[in-house]
Amino acid sequence: MPDHPAPTPQDSAQDDAIRFGLDDFRRMMDALPMCIILHDAQTKSILWANPSACKVLGFTLEELLPLKAPDMSRQSHEYRREIGRKWLHDAVLHGSNMVEWCYRAKNGDEIMSEAIATLVPLNERDVIMVQFRDIAREEQIRREMKKLESRLKEFMQDSDEGVAVLRADGGIEYLSDAGRKLLGVRPGQNPPKNFVEQCLPESRDELLELLTLALPDAISFPLRYQVVRKDGLVRWHHAVCRYIEIENDLKGHLLHFRDITEQVEAEEARRRDQAALEYLARHNAMGEMATAIAHELSQPLAAIRNFLEGSVLRLQQNEALRPHAGQIVWGLESAGRQVDHAATIIKSVREYVVRLEQSEALIDLNAVLEEVRWFIEMKAAEGKVHLQFAPCEEPLMVSCEKVLIGQVVLNLAFNAIEEMVEFPEGARHVRISTRRSAGNALLTVADEGRGIDAGHRERLFDGFFSSKVSGNGIGLALCKNIIARHRGDIWAQPGEVDGEVRGTRFCFTLPLAEHHN
Repeated sequence: MPDHPAPTPQDSAQDDAIRFGLDDFRRMMDALPMCIILHDAQTKSILWANPSACKVLGFTLEELLPLKAPDMSRQSHEYRREIGRKWLHDAVLHGSNMVEWCYRAKNGDEIMSEAIATLVPLNERDVIMVQFRDIAREEQIRREMKKLESRLKEFMQDSDEGVAVLRADGGIEYLSDAGRKLLGVRPGQNPPKNFVEQCLPESRDELLELLTLALPDAISFPLRYQVVRKDGLVRWHHAVCRYIEIENDLKGHLLHFRDITEQVEAEEARRRDQAALEYLARHNAMGEMATAIAHELSQPLAAIRNFLEGSVLRLQQNEALRPHAGQIVWGLESAGRQVDHAATIIKSVREYVVRLEQSEALIDLNAVLEEVRWFIEMKAAEGKVHLQFAPCEEPLMVSCEKVLIGQVVLNLAFNAIEEMVEFPEGARHVRISTRRSAGNALLTVADEGRGIDAGHRERLFDGFFSSKVSGNGIGLALCKNIIARHRGDIWAQPGEVDGEVRGTRFCFTLPLAEHHN
């Protein structure tokens, strides 16, 4: 017997394929839910259609065979016969061609379809197999989605909340129109590529750490950060961030953010006002303590004065002590003068810190300066600072609360004296002057210290700014509030000594009474 080779898997597959006959393939084509129409590759006439196509179009196979494009297409310019023939002919040339075609059924219903024409070479002739499916429902959904998208855009047009989708490195996958506005992106301008890089350094680490989290249960995290807009403005944002995964669309962290700069500034202003109130409360308490101390010291000083005068009289009346009385009397009288000096200081303290009603009165600014001069001189003496007072020769009548304006003068003078203590003793100079200036009374406190950077001068009168290590900066903030309350202005500018820029001049103005309505 001749040997026969063992069958291969390919031979087995071929044997299985041979078992399918022409009728089998016809039955399979008839069972397809996809609508199929066969056209002659040359004439483009219909050769055959499967039952699904006949059912959808409402024609029997016999009725369908003689039909042309105008008989089974929407009566519209884009579906005329020439267009249909070109679509089929392009499939012959390129092997395949797809269009959206609106078929018209026997009962007049229009069927928007996605149609794919494919060239299929057969033994007897080449045919074009057209497969089409109803996409009317998809078109309806697409139109509804487009309408919904338009509505959402209209609704969000004036929204103050931005939306962004960020990658783990802070890169922007999506940014809403409101988000573009919040980042200062003008129409036609490209948005930043990285969101985190727009934030200030102290805000970046927290945001980057949050972007590394990928939580499946979509937990939202609130955060607050500062961002530098495209136009250079620094703004505060409050945001809520959570991780999202939208299949075949977006993946990253969804950020809803809004501008809260005004809210933050209001909170900071409230904190400054609270600190100012606490400071004033301490100041008032110190004033009450000073008043009490001054009252208690007045009587002992008066008694000391009486004892000294009595001792001088006894010395002058005692014959035995008369040869030595001169030197003793001189010492006692010197002690008396010091007592008088102390009494004068205490009187000034009592007059300055005594409780007064908060009401304005017409007063000479030079007189206010003179009332606080004792305190300024004592402070300067401690630091061995040379003071120069240069009051205006004419009265500078202003409407003000004397105690409050005196406090401003003290604060400015004390700051200047403390600045000069850092310099050698011979170089410690502070000059305080008053003069008229364009309908205002101007007071200037000038030191010859280190000066203040231009960038810092703008923030000098904000709450808690201080260039001193131990200072809390509240004094200048209070000065600004007091001067503003009196309709004046306060500022700092570089000083000048012998033609050289040196030190700082602190100035404030108050409207002169004849110019104040």
